[in-house]
Amino acid sequence: MTVAAPPEPATRRRPHPLDLVAAVLAVVGAACALSGLLPRADTTATLHRILPLLLFLGTVIVLAELTAVAGVFDVLASRLAIASRGRWAALFLLCGGLATLTTLVLNLDTTAVLLTPVLLALARNLRIPAAPLAVTTVWLANTASLLLPVSNLTNLLAADRVGLAPLAYAARMALPQLAAVAVTMALLWFGWWRRERPAGGRFVPPTRHVPADPVLHRTALAGCLIFVAGILAGVEIEIASTVGLALVLVGFLVRSPDTLRPGLVPVRLLFFVTGLFLVVQTLGRHGLDDLVGTLVGADGGALGALRAGGTGALLANAVNNLPAYLAGESVLPTGDHTRLLALLIGTNVGPLAAPWASLATLLWFERCRAAGVAVPLTRFVLTSALLAVTATLAAVGALLVS
Repeated sequence: MTVAAPPEPATRRRPHPLDLVAAVLAVVGAACALSGLLPRADTTATLHRILPLLLFLGTVIVLAELTAVAGVFDVLASRLAIASRGRWAALFLLCGGLATLTTLVLNLDTTAVLLTPVLLALARNLRIPAAPLAVTTVWLANTASLLLPVSNLTNLLAADRVGLAPLAYAARMALPQLAAVAVTMALLWFGWWRRERPAGGRFVPPTRHVPADPVLHRTALAGCLIFVAGILAGVEIEIASTVGLALVLVGFLVRSPDTLRPGLVPVRLLFFVTGLFLVVQTLGRHGLDDLVGTLVGADGGALGALRAGGTGALLANAVNNLPAYLAGESVLPTGDHTRLLALLIGTNVGPLAAPWASLATLLWFERCRAAGVAVPLTRFVLTSALLAVTATLAAVGALLVS
């Protein structure tokens, strides 16, 4: 008689730390709304304001997932590596330039969602560490988002507040943007790229990648181009991402229906953002706005600009850059353009050390997690904090000069 071996205990799946944070934020945010700590009118206004943002988040992440499955990112990555001709420094400049350009012309969330998979695919094809390329996208998605109103949602709010047309706004922010990108590229090279440089500073470029399903590849590429074209045409980002995703979904329904599954929808991130806004809105009514006023102070000149920029960076890493900007804007006089733009610099350039500091950083973490890429957390936080301080100081200084 054979005795069956006892079944092995099932392995328990440990929840991701961001899962726990999202769950806590969602519960606390709901409690704030239901308990009356956040009045019903404010709750309704907050939810109405973030609904387009939630639609954009949900659709653009699914679009990125399906685009990756279709091989679009692998094709782009191979072409980028071929263009560098095997030179490590050239690859660094190409990756940094591409991340800067997509952030300036499109917006930082597009860089986080669409460019991150491109560079991760490039690292996989070249069989090099993915961390330097991954950090390139998230750093430049934040620090290269100053120049144009479209580059960041906070820019649109600031440009409207100071009454500057796009070209006038760009002229005022050109020097701060140049300073922020220069500091970012220097820290990227010395903090991440140089230490991973292959022997002789050269690598073997890969062959051009051929997608497994050319029809699905072209369909996914068309969906991404529609998304990008919609943003360039001034279409609301949630509409542009929804239309692009609709085309890609049709392609997958016809060519690969088994790929479509409920797990593609980023439920965790949607709960995170909703809870975050409700909690921060509640805190604003119960002392946060007063604290921000104290931190910003009433000083003018260089000291006032530095305090505004530092407050923006500090609050962005504590809560999130959008609520941080709104809280800072509410305590600054309407005509104080210099401190308002310094606050904007802090909330754009500074939110790097914490995963929740900006929506782009959240999206980047989501893309890295989906690709199975783990960036060394301690090193990332330390170097990101250094970048937040130095780039904010450099950009605010450039603002004062301009």
